[in-house]
Amino acid sequence: MSRAPQTIPTNDRAAILTAMSAYVIWGFFPIYFKIIAAVPAMEILAHRIVWALPLGALIIAYRKQWPAVKKAIITPRTLMYLLLSSFFVGLNWGVYIWAVQIGQIMQASLGYYINPLIFVLVGVFVFAEKLRVLQFIAVALAAIGVAILTVQSGQVPWISLILAGSWTIYGVIRKQLDVGAMPGLFIETIILCPMAIGYLIFLTLQGEISLTPSDPSLAFWIFMAGPLTVLPLLAFAVAAKRLTLSLLGFLQFIGPTLQFFCALYYGEPLTTARLMCFIFIWSAVVVFCIGAWKKGRETRLPRPA
Repeated sequence: MSRAPQTIPTNDRAAILTAMSAYVIWGFFPIYFKIIAAVPAMEILAHRIVWALPLGALIIAYRKQWPAVKKAIITPRTLMYLLLSSFFVGLNWGVYIWAVQIGQIMQASLGYYINPLIFVLVGVFVFAEKLRVLQFIAVALAAIGVAILTVQSGQVPWISLILAGSWTIYGVIRKQLDVGAMPGLFIETIILCPMAIGYLIFLTLQGEISLTPSDPSLAFWIFMAGPLTVLPLLAFAVAAKRLTLSLLGFLQFIGPTLQFFCALYYGEPLTTARLMCFIFIWSAVVVFCIGAWKKGRETRLPRPA
């Protein structure tokens, strides 16, 4: 059976702008969750799942990906892994929303800074990948930064570690599956939807639901949870096919950087411990990006004579 031709990474301007748009939306997510701060975190999570489903269905239909959805559902191994990945993506979304609402955007930012470095460790210990010198330095710098924050503040940055860990596990699970980003996300939302709908029904019966006709402005922002969940992922999925991994390695730090500035804007204190931690994290990011750039140059296909 012949394989479908793969898209060759070209790093064209349109793909770069598409990827940047996804990271910018993710970076400014705290603003959205601050706008709907009156809605409890669990209810926001439920709305995010429910309203992502119809938009996801429209995109699947437009891109003619229903066969991919069907194939994933009827394949027991794929469906089992998607059941597991849906738990971790739901956990990641819920903890992130909660972190923003309790004024811990900076911790959330830290979690997404160290996430690529945790991917490196998983590659070494789970997939037996060789740890390069620059990768080792980056991981060591990040570990020192987290250790400083833990010792100086007297508490482990659990929010950062849960966000980084859950997203890493989610990525590792999805790496094992031959299913696209949109079909996979669509099936995950289908899996999570019964619980989300059940929770919203429970809130309605208790008279505690925030989505009411009396506040159309809040209702609009709640409905926006769907597009803000699906569209950045779609933009990333489209751009990732046309960009090299080394360039994506640079761009992925746009999100946590914007989140960091959002934290400052909303008045979160930049303590000495946090500043020292982020200095080490930023140093790790620079080393990580240099390593990704060098790896990209080494693996680049030779030009034809």
